[in-house]
Amino acid sequence: MCFAHEDSAMRARTKRLVNLTAAVLVGLLLACSTMKEAKPPSDSPVHHLVILHTNDTHGHPVKFFKAPAPDVGGLAARATIVQRTRGQNKNVLVLDAGDINTGRPESNLFKARPDIEGFNYIGYDAMAIGNHEFDNALDVLKEQMKLADFPFLSANVRTKQGELLTLPYIIKEFDGFKVAIFGVTTKETEFLAFPENTRGLVFQDEVEVAKQLVPELRKHADAVIALAHLGIYNSPKLGSKRLATEVSGIDLIVDGHSHTKLDAPIVMTHPDSGHKTPIVQAWKWGLVVGRVDLFIQEKRVTDYKFQAIPVNLKEVEKEPNGTMVYHFIGEDIPEDPELVRLMEPYVEGANSVLSEVVGQAEATFFYRNVRKMETGLGNLVADSMLWYTKYLGVDFALQNGGGIRADLPKGPITQRSLHEILPFGNSVVVLTLDGATVQSLFEYIGSISRGQGAFPQVSAGVSITLNTLTKKCENIMINGEPLDPERTYKVATNSYLAAGGDAYRMLLKALHRYDSSASLRDVVIAYIEHLGGTVKPRISGRINFIDKRTQSESMQEAA
Repeated sequence: MCFAHEDSAMRARTKRLVNLTAAVLVGLLLACSTMKEAKPPSDSPVHHLVILHTNDTHGHPVKFFKAPAPDVGGLAARATIVQRTRGQNKNVLVLDAGDINTGRPESNLFKARPDIEGFNYIGYDAMAIGNHEFDNALDVLKEQMKLADFPFLSANVRTKQGELLTLPYIIKEFDGFKVAIFGVTTKETEFLAFPENTRGLVFQDEVEVAKQLVPELRKHADAVIALAHLGIYNSPKLGSKRLATEVSGIDLIVDGHSHTKLDAPIVMTHPDSGHKTPIVQAWKWGLVVGRVDLFIQEKRVTDYKFQAIPVNLKEVEKEPNGTMVYHFIGEDIPEDPELVRLMEPYVEGANSVLSEVVGQAEATFFYRNVRKMETGLGNLVADSMLWYTKYLGVDFALQNGGGIRADLPKGPITQRSLHEILPFGNSVVVLTLDGATVQSLFEYIGSISRGQGAFPQVSAGVSITLNTLTKKCENIMINGEPLDPERTYKVATNSYLAAGGDAYRMLLKALHRYDSSASLRDVVIAYIEHLGGTVKPRISGRINFIDKRTQSESMQEAA
């Protein structure tokens, strides 16, 4: 039985359509961690709860290639893991910590409908709202919530009229005990999401909301779980670590947002109460399914175990004759045939649109460093915008690294490739900025930490030095000339940044803006055709660094 708080704007929906059957054993134990506290009297019952969790699946509903191996992940194999677990355990929760949107074409072209249908089939109990749930218009998110047989949870997203966007929590009742699950969405969504999509919404401080909510939930439940889209960072003052250390009484944080691959939970202790809270994540893209076993006695978690179950991940071995042999990391998990069938129309629909070959890559353009340094892939995207808008007198182009989401593999370049690399559907926008605003732009770029989605990729003609010691952008050269705060510049960028996304707020001060309405993907395709159809990754010293290790070293790492 499930009890849900009901806001005036929302009603709780039925949680599950399908009662799945059982099967054999659970997947491989990659990592296991346990915690033990002083236990209550031994005659009180111990309740065993299994939580299966995912996060940041990002539009990966069917199995896919992830270097070095094909056919990893996918909802159909995940369904088998869930079925097996339910067959062996009577108390099972299936949770997702958000960001179901924006990934592969099978999902993007259908606004995550296949993902949600797959979640319905598997029987998810709840999902947190992540920042990428706002990649589409709010109407799309509301349609997704209607389609889902499970609630989207967030206790800290409200309308400007004060109404909750969705349910803040649910309470699940099992035989002899109850579990409260509340959702929180990163406040960073205010500047991470496309501003037009969050207009009219307020993202409250996650910790302040939880401080009010958790004591109330503890009155009604034996255990409290935070389903959080906050992220794991080094600092205890950020993300889910902050939640754990500033809000006492949370028994488990199932987290997302930072795509963290854990070998064991991170355990944080509340400084006043001494309450220990484990934090877990399940990497990204459905590559693993996290499993937490909680043991609950007299409203206390007395023990837990954690494991990350690989979803058909593989290692590759090259034999002497050159043959590539793949070895499963863990076991070969069969796909649920009914869920495979359910996904087929979406796969066929995507293939019919995206199989067209538009060019050839002489080598792989890797995306792994687009949030850290100049890359060949970032250069290709930025140069495409500069080329396309040159007739308008554009001086340079700017792309955020976080907007680039996949490799461009060596070989034929297809429409599909570009949809995977640039999944957000942005258009190319030209902004006219005064020199002072451009100065502010590069000052902000200097403050961005390597690894953040806001990290820049810039077009040919731009050269900068990022001083990581002073957090300043130095030696700014634009087309061979130092930045002139007295002149006017034209800058091409994507529509997300032009609207102030990734905290590029200074771009909102544009003297003039022109949205070309040309899809950034189409612009990249046209640029590849302009280059003769064949491209190769190149680095040209556009972004250089000063840091403690080198004091003054140009970053020359291969693209």
